[in-house]
Amino acid sequence: MRFVKASLALGFTLVAISGFAKQPIGDDTYKIIRTAKVGGEGGFDYVYADSDARRLYIARSGPSPRVSVFDLDTLAAVGEIAKTNARGAATNAKYYHGFSSSSPVAMWDSKTLEIVKTIPVEGRPDGILNDDFNNRVYIFSHSAPNVTVIDAKDGAILGTIDLEGAPEQAATDGKGHLYVDIEDKDSVGVIDTKTMKVTAKYSLNGKGGGNAGLALDAKNHVLFVACRTPQVMVMLDANTGKYLADLPIGRGCDGAAFNPKTNECYSSQGDGTMTIIKEKSPTSFVVDQTLKTMTGAKTCTFDHKTGKVFLIAAEYGPAPTTTTGRPGRGTLVPASFSIIEVGK
Repeated sequence: MRFVKASLALGFTLVAISGFAKQPIGDDTYKIIRTAKVGGEGGFDYVYADSDARRLYIARSGPSPRVSVFDLDTLAAVGEIAKTNARGAATNAKYYHGFSSSSPVAMWDSKTLEIVKTIPVEGRPDGILNDDFNNRVYIFSHSAPNVTVIDAKDGAILGTIDLEGAPEQAATDGKGHLYVDIEDKDSVGVIDTKTMKVTAKYSLNGKGGGNAGLALDAKNHVLFVACRTPQVMVMLDANTGKYLADLPIGRGCDGAAFNPKTNECYSSQGDGTMTIIKEKSPTSFVVDQTLKTMTGAKTCTFDHKTGKVFLIAAEYGPAPTTTTGRPGRGTLVPASFSIIEVGK
């Protein structure tokens, strides 16, 4: 994933939450429940929900790099992992440790938010995933080594994995298999987490490319691969890589999540839309809804306890014209950085 460059006024901004009117009882559509303008300077990339500990982690870059931490229920700020220039974060429930996708990786106590140690890693850390199957944390890098495997108990580096391509989002089936978007190869890599070896690569066979979002229905073995070129969600059989279907999504996808209780896949896009795809059966899928969110809200995370989806974005001023004649990115509006909560 690529950082969103930003420049904000220094200082801590109190949380300001704007609610949306509730829909009539019986409305089964998704809507924005609230938007919390939490402010704070710096760029942003991944957002991560720790459903068990009820915390939301957001990595922020810029002059004061840190991982900001919020209460997942109230969206109030509860602390931060300071001096950590990360792309994202993940936590392990068994050992109460958190980790950042950064160089070095920061490892902290997820109860106190105190840093336990830093872990030197190679490459350019980007994505991150905790897998409860064997309590390992995976740091993904667009350059070699593509995957660094860390023991969630003590932070020891257990090895590295070569994907021969640039990994983006990953998903685990909780049974020893890890699936990873390989963005520049238009494929999905399959990793045996016991041996830390790549066992297969599933090609998208021209159905999609630039895949930057990935979700998994572990029960029915369906992969949801969110692509940028063309703008589609490609469904694959997770066991064989067989193509199942594809459906249109918005522009600039950078994240996906699956809700096993409703059999719905969520894809967040930078054009300010979230696509909800309904899995009617393991071989039948429909676009159930396209929700308008906020421009730039391209990454998302799913709260498994409440069924809510959380996105992050900010407002920008007028875009300047570059030397190429194309519009650039405007200056981020101070205090506009927001957390968006979506649900029914």
